[in-house]
Amino acid sequence: MLARVNSGALVGVEALPVQVEVNSGERGEPKTFVVGLPDAAVKESINRVSSALSNSGFSMPFTKMTVNLAPGDIKKEGPIYDLPICLGILASTGEIDETKLSDYIIAGELSLSGDLRHICGGVSLALLARKLGKKGVILPPESAAEAALVDGVDALAPRDLGELVNFLRGKTTLEPIRASESPFNIPQQSEGMPDFADVKGQHQVRRAVEVAVAGGHNILMVGPPGSGKSMIAKRIPSIMPLPTLDEFLEILGIYSAAGLTQFSENKFFRRPFRAPHHTISRVGLAGGGPNPRPGEVSLAHNGVLFLDELPEFGSILDNLRQPMEDGKLTISRAAGKITYPCKFMLVAAMNPCKCGYLGDPRRKCTCTPAQVQAYRARVSGPLLDRIDIHVEASALPVSDLAKASKGESSAEIRKRVEAAREIQKRRFAPYGRTDLVNAAMTSSQIRKFCQLTNEQISMLTSAMEELGLSARAWDRILKVARTIADLEDSEDIQTHQLLEAINYRSLDRQ
Repeated sequence: MLARVNSGALVGVEALPVQVEVNSGERGEPKTFVVGLPDAAVKESINRVSSALSNSGFSMPFTKMTVNLAPGDIKKEGPIYDLPICLGILASTGEIDETKLSDYIIAGELSLSGDLRHICGGVSLALLARKLGKKGVILPPESAAEAALVDGVDALAPRDLGELVNFLRGKTTLEPIRASESPFNIPQQSEGMPDFADVKGQHQVRRAVEVAVAGGHNILMVGPPGSGKSMIAKRIPSIMPLPTLDEFLEILGIYSAAGLTQFSENKFFRRPFRAPHHTISRVGLAGGGPNPRPGEVSLAHNGVLFLDELPEFGSILDNLRQPMEDGKLTISRAAGKITYPCKFMLVAAMNPCKCGYLGDPRRKCTCTPAQVQAYRARVSGPLLDRIDIHVEASALPVSDLAKASKGESSAEIRKRVEAAREIQKRRFAPYGRTDLVNAAMTSSQIRKFCQLTNEQISMLTSAMEELGLSARAWDRILKVARTIADLEDSEDIQTHQLLEAINYRSLDRQ
């Protein structure tokens, strides 16, 4: 008897439909064949399924049996097909009704006892179910908790095979997990998070960071060791607006595909903060590998990618240029292409020179001018071109360190950031993109929303000539000036706002 079960295959962060066909009772030697481009883990499913059935009060049919995973041109990987294969066997032998299975996308790994274990891609499978018009998904509890956040899809979470079979037979009920009950729907907790109130001094850097977050601009902090660059960077998530549900589903989908949602730090409704070490490989940063996985640029999607000691990353920095420009990364392999989303805010930090003490009044720099130039040249011009704000973090005077009073809190800064983001949301709503920020403005949008007076144009032209700024800095300055105006709730860009934006291009020199 032939039975069909709907499942899915995870390709990148997207789930594609897979139909698991099980035909039992065939003539021939009692043996099970798995076809449809399965990997080793899928072929091993039969052994796990056999033990799970036996320990749950069922048995494998003593006949020749063929399991087909269609379509045959998509590689099937991992243990996620244990559950649909198992249910297909039960349906093919008449133990359960196949018609009830057709309402769901089903996936899950089985233990030998019949318990269901976590799989990757719960969010992607739920989105697939919604796309195909299915009633819901049947997944292991941990994976179903992710899927519950997808609106319009029932996320059923049986603990073991026996409980699921009783549900399919109509003997018991399985209530779908409510989105409000999902552990992934916990709001960001401000308690215990790093707060800007702990940062002493560095008013210029704090201001630059506020502008950067308000407009979604990439930012580079340059300063000697101990100036607080890393400390400030780690506090940036505390002033960022909370993600929308759609944004968080994108974040959760990536983490789910990477198998990282089981860790508690990824269960909060918040934006990610990724800080890879400079020894990271190209694959670790951009993603890919024999079995492609999201890299750090994708894990930072809708959040912050912090690169400390920027020049030490070397040539792999050039891998960031295309993702920063497009907000996505395509990995091409012989088997096909995989696209990962990677719309992140780059926060970078570097020393002013190799020894780190150029311009430090307390320590003498030992670098020659040629060494300073060579050190800074490690960061290519095209990459600097994609960083809107450059700010110098000077060495902190002892008097600032001795101050007991705290600075402005993250909550106060976040209010101004959210107000500026709301202005941008209204600005770009006619374009059908309420998620756009000033940093992502096109050339036509810059001309429309960043208009200058003749006097301001003359001033900007003179400044670029006198400071030796490259022509590419023009649009960057206008974008930042627009953000500063939004922070001050100014409809037009004022001269002092333009001057501040010009000041943030210190490293962009011809």
